[in-house]
Amino acid sequence: MITLTESAVQELKVLLEKKGASGKSGLRLGVERGGCAGFQYAMQVSEKTEGDEVIEQDGARVFLAADSLEHLRGAQIDYSHDLTNSGFKVVNPNAARSCGCGTSFQTKKEGLEPSHDPALDGTNCC
Repeated sequence: MITLTESAVQELKVLLEKKGASGKSGLRLGVERGGCAGFQYAMQVSEKTEGDEVIEQDGARVFLAADSLEHLRGAQIDYSHDLTNSGFKVVNPNAARSCGCGTSFQTKKEGLEPSHDPALDGTNCC
């Protein structure tokens, strides 16, 4: 389904430790309508919710929101150490185009609309 780079695995472990997250926690990743290109990624540390797909890689856990699976198929999560914009990045083969910040994208597939997931509210594009 999706993969994580070694950098993403290491940074996710650090993030979970800093947050004092339980052993059941991971990075929850979803796609919502919004942002400057039509869709945006939403990420938060949480426990699995009903319907999430679980990806575990080298001790790091990612929960994929059920209504976002089609938008995330084949994606890779990376962690970028940039001077001005460090953070988790999604390299998504389903994105036809992305905005400058890489948080918002337009899908290649017509008619796929994620539903609203209030658990992921509060994540914004640039």
